[in-house]
Amino acid sequence: MISGTSRDGVDAVIADFETGKPELLNASCTPYPDALRERLDRFMAAGKPDLSDPECGDLDIKFGHFFARIANDLIQATGLESRDIRGIGSHGQTAWHAPDDEPPMSLQLGRGNVIANVTRVPTVTNFRTADLLAGGQGAPLAPLLHRELFASDDETRAVLNLGGIANLTLLAPGEPVRGWDTGPASCLLDLWIHRHRGRAYDDGGAWGASGTVLPGLLASMLEEPYFHLPAPKSTGLELFNADWLQKQLVQADATSATAVDIQATLAELTANTVTDSLRLAGGASELLVCGGGVHNVDLMRRMAALLGNTPVRSTAERGAHPDWVEANLFAWLARERLANRKVDTTGITGANAPVLLGDIATP
Repeated sequence: MISGTSRDGVDAVIADFETGKPELLNASCTPYPDALRERLDRFMAAGKPDLSDPECGDLDIKFGHFFARIANDLIQATGLESRDIRGIGSHGQTAWHAPDDEPPMSLQLGRGNVIANVTRVPTVTNFRTADLLAGGQGAPLAPLLHRELFASDDETRAVLNLGGIANLTLLAPGEPVRGWDTGPASCLLDLWIHRHRGRAYDDGGAWGASGTVLPGLLASMLEEPYFHLPAPKSTGLELFNADWLQKQLVQADATSATAVDIQATLAELTANTVTDSLRLAGGASELLVCGGGVHNVDLMRRMAALLGNTPVRSTAERGAHPDWVEANLFAWLARERLANRKVDTTGITGANAPVLLGDIATP
């Protein structure tokens, strides 16, 4: 189970690993109740959290119960019982990600022992902590499963996960997997359309496609230092948020620009930062896309135009439903942790050694 940086709800899957790779048995996407979403938004808007704050602990428990209910509902809907499930991997809801702070911090809400006790299933959570302690960024972790699902012996492939933040994986034959966050995917697009149209997201990218890119604003945004950092690197809503966007609008003298043109420019920003990052890494034979952003037709078109002869395809064309790749990741990571197998993130997050990712909570 996971709720990503878009914070729109929880993706959950039941996966069977009998063949070694996840076979999807069932899946669900459950939106957050308005009251819980509003509490989360207020908590995140307050800035870096104090882990001793009672609100932090209470939200951790509340999210644990919500994730547990989703797990139980999906198990029942699949015609299974708790004893049929070997383990639960719950990423939780990221509320703060600051891997370069001292000490580094990445907070995911959704307490593991609550989920384990309610579902009666061993549960793995806190997947990022061990990586941070080993000197890594704690993110992205998606490249670990991308390697298992999409690597080729003959060609270099790239895999792009488009959630609130975009992360890119490079799979070159005979080389360690590499991966990093490129920057915003849908987080700024969602923020802007909600502010101006009252919608949660730009369906198909239709609104953005009807606007005109503002070259001055795009150039200003592309000067953001994060885009020019070498990998390993990761980011989140701590940087790419409403304050960041407002600063860019002011710097580019674009505060009076039409809202739809700003939306088009934000889509072009995502397309540029993804494709620039891929080119700097040496390119690939194809770009496979998963995550909610795969349904943004406008964004997919923009990336294809910038990449020219490099095909931009859904991961569905390689046998993996794009909506459930990331949830499958945490099923796979839970399987590895319950088997006490260390995971090598050194080429992705910059960790100094392979580590056991996740904490196990038993019922």
